[in-house]
Amino acid sequence: MSRRLADVAAKVGVSEASVSRVLNGKPGVSDATRAAVLTALDVLGYERPTKLRGNRAPLVGLVLPELQNPIFPALADVIGGALAQRGFTSLLCTLTAGGVTESDYIDLLLQQQVSGVIFAGGLYAQAAAPHQHYLTLRERRLPTVLLNASIDDLGFPRISCDDHVATELALGHLLSLGHTRIGFLLGPADHVPSQRKLERARTMMADAGLDLPDEQIVHSAYSLEAGQSASKRLLAAGVTGIICASDPLALGAVRAIRRAGSTVPGDVSVIGFDDSSLMSCTEPPLTTVRQPIELMGRAAIDTLVRAIQGETVDPEELLFEPELVVRASTGPAPA
Repeated sequence: MSRRLADVAAKVGVSEASVSRVLNGKPGVSDATRAAVLTALDVLGYERPTKLRGNRAPLVGLVLPELQNPIFPALADVIGGALAQRGFTSLLCTLTAGGVTESDYIDLLLQQQVSGVIFAGGLYAQAAAPHQHYLTLRERRLPTVLLNASIDDLGFPRISCDDHVATELALGHLLSLGHTRIGFLLGPADHVPSQRKLERARTMMADAGLDLPDEQIVHSAYSLEAGQSASKRLLAAGVTGIICASDPLALGAVRAIRRAGSTVPGDVSVIGFDDSSLMSCTEPPLTTVRQPIELMGRAAIDTLVRAIQGETVDPEELLFEPELVVRASTGPAPA
């Protein structure tokens, strides 16, 4: 009991005495504190006292691949807020290297009897990854929504940013600035969104009469450090522009360019993807392709809630168009 009091008190930011009053149905706490304590019990996986179980808000699992990229906390904020407006409590699951696996999280969510699950990135987007745990969700007929492109045949509704349009915006921008030797810094080779971006890039470069040799394509893990290391190969290939599959990758590219003694955008232009928070505050401010996460998050909630209510939901992918945000990390190709 004392462990539960301490955990809930720390989660909510109130005293253990306040938590105890809520659990024992005593007066002396505000309605807001009472609601926060009950929600914390649900999120932390503690059973409510019997007399309080009728007030439990239905749980929805939200699985994120990481929190280092600011786009994912932003998505969690959008989705969590939209869920709360619909009477649901989000149960956040964050994947970390060497930590709880995606499959383990699904087992945990099933134990918590969640009403549905939203994935904002995960193994469903990688062709070579294991996918058996998704089949478990499908067999249980648990309403599930995937954000952004996945492998085929999982059968879940998908809410995605249009990767083809994202590439058209980024590559079209660099071509308009006179760049002809353009590098692509993408996610893992089996990552479906990266495959889509590369597919469109090859077509556009060919249509423009330009080569896209393998040395101008680098696949990387999604982190600033990985982006910095991978960008060295692109710089060795003599590119004057780099299109990246995430903002952290783009920031890694900027760092690599500077450490090579070159400038952004004087020598090499860089474009990111996501338009996560603070990208307008970097040096230089980052040109990037903005995902419409507010619209995508709310569409995911609408789709999930309809499925929870028993409606038939179309598993076809719903595509949202991104927009190019031009800042100071791109400029004319060097003479």
